[in-house]
Amino acid sequence: MMPTDENNEYQDTTPEEAAAAATPAEPVVPTPPVAATGDPKLARLARAVDEVRAELGKVIVGQAEFVELLIAALFAGGHVLVEGVPGIAKTLTAKLLAQTLHVDFNRIQFTPDLMPSDVVGTTVFNMQASGFSFHPGPIFSNVVLIDEINRAPAKTQAALFEVMEENQVTVDGTTHLLGFPFFVIATQNPIEQEGTYKLPEAQLDRFLVKINIDYPSLAEEQAILRRFRSDFRMTQQKDVKPVLDAKAIRECQTIVEEVFIQDELLDYIARIVFETRQNGDLFLGASPRASLAIMRMGKAIAAMNGREFVTPDDIQQVAYPVLNHRIILTPEREMEGFATRDVIEEIIKKIVVPR
Repeated sequence: MMPTDENNEYQDTTPEEAAAAATPAEPVVPTPPVAATGDPKLARLARAVDEVRAELGKVIVGQAEFVELLIAALFAGGHVLVEGVPGIAKTLTAKLLAQTLHVDFNRIQFTPDLMPSDVVGTTVFNMQASGFSFHPGPIFSNVVLIDEINRAPAKTQAALFEVMEENQVTVDGTTHLLGFPFFVIATQNPIEQEGTYKLPEAQLDRFLVKINIDYPSLAEEQAILRRFRSDFRMTQQKDVKPVLDAKAIRECQTIVEEVFIQDELLDYIARIVFETRQNGDLFLGASPRASLAIMRMGKAIAAMNGREFVTPDDIQQVAYPVLNHRIILTPEREMEGFATRDVIEEIIKKIVVPR
């Protein structure tokens, strides 16, 4: 944003020039309060988050919540499903996040003709060795971007069940372990229905969070145009450098695990999830896996904000991205225009917050 002072430096300009000068070049992304704790481990994690944000900020405009939830899910050791209309940088942000990590990266474009073996790999006959050998598929990587996950049929989606839950693949009776880290970011378009296959609930439940991306604000879109007005090929992507390796990611995950959460807050999480099973507006409530996901994400958000403990605000912040893909509205509520966010907010409002 252009600086201003008490003397109003734009007083000699036209109203149009003043408005143009006051237009922010790009939205300011909040950074975690590193000084909020004296714990050196939390300070290192906060610096790591700052570095990742700074690298992504070289290209990405806005998307602060999207970036925060992506990093939190990485540090919580889970996978992310991203949903939004085309053209709002879902895939680009995921690719650039992988670029900030000094680990292997693969992208898989899901299509209706994709077979399970195209994802996990297959056993082939090796004539020189006179035996069969396993050729791993693209899922064998540290960060895997699955583009348009709902375009592959059910049998291909089912190939992800074991690997996303257990970090291993079993082919022809032999189990093959994946390395660390293993982080899946999947995207899908909620608008197009032709040529798509709805993800089964068992598959959705394996994603730690589902992030719904909306259009940028007017100021953000203006900043996007200014940033790329002379860079049609987006060559600025090459400026994004890796800042975290596998060892640093493991350390951050360990720090998140050590964040303290009171028994009262564990009960609070359990109550929220339990209420989804008792709510008359919901056909399907959340499972205990959702409770664990809220706890893990709450710890990650607390650590990223420089705190050694979880607060009710952390839990409320992650409740929607953790629960929105795990619950199903009744047909009556869907016809009335209700949304899962409305139900989750109602549940949170009626439960007494621990003090």
